[in-house]
Amino acid sequence: MSAQDRLTDALYGLGWSTVKKLPEPAAVRLGRTIADAAWKQRGKGVQRLESNYARVVPGASPERLAELSRAGMRSYLRYWMESFRLPAWSRQRIADGFTAKDLHHLTEGMDAGRGVILALPHLANWDFAGAWVTTKLGIPFTTVAERLKPETLYDRFVAYREGLGMEVLPHSGGSAFGTLARRLRDGGLVCLVADRDLSASGVEVDFFGDTARMPAGPALLAQQTGAVLLPVTLWYDDSPMMRGQVHPPVEVPGSGTRAEKTSVMTQALADAFATGIADHPEDWHMLQRLWLSDLDPAQGRP
Repeated sequence: MSAQDRLTDALYGLGWSTVKKLPEPAAVRLGRTIADAAWKQRGKGVQRLESNYARVVPGASPERLAELSRAGMRSYLRYWMESFRLPAWSRQRIADGFTAKDLHHLTEGMDAGRGVILALPHLANWDFAGAWVTTKLGIPFTTVAERLKPETLYDRFVAYREGLGMEVLPHSGGSAFGTLARRLRDGGLVCLVADRDLSASGVEVDFFGDTARMPAGPALLAQQTGAVLLPVTLWYDDSPMMRGQVHPPVEVPGSGTRAEKTSVMTQALADAFATGIADHPEDWHMLQRLWLSDLDPAQGRP
């Protein structure tokens, strides 16, 4: 392991061991302090965040984009402060910390025994929402995690999410899709963050007026298993609460090839994500390149 990898792993370990012990007001202040410091430095991540917001809020002035990027960094650090502290929260704190509109789409799908796929963008805190599902609703679910480097850091994330009641599969390796399909055929729940394609072989969609790639997995799983596919968007308000919206099901088209159906369904997911992101752009934590026109042409991927 390189010195940089050891440092990265140690810093995350420090967050989970130390930040979770802080009183909540102190954790909030620490998150804002770190966010504001990072925003003032205007590193590559902040610049990319601002560039992405320029697509979401067309015509925004430089002053407006600066306000959004500062709010976006505060939201991003709120995500991290909550994530470091989630393992120490009581079940009641988790249950009381989130509320979702139109939750009936999820509960009705689970009651029907068809299996349900929740597809989310990088909005607010998807880990918190997942912990709420396992705690408040008592529904276990399966998800997929990108393999991080160093491997010890990936192991930390897996242990953290499994501690919140999630079954975590590695994104790489080729076996995740089959396991997800089995869980759905058994009437289970699968949750996938699905606004950024990690393989550079995803489905091209129109997203805020330009072309981006999003994963084909959610649409393919719905077609192969008959599971209900539900877009979900999340956001913060000025309280300790997080809020969410379960959007209507994305239906499988009645005709067309598998590729054509997948394209239509993934575009429907992108449209639902865009609605939530446009309403709460500061809570979209996209500090990476997303649109094809922003990608390195030599690499063809983020």
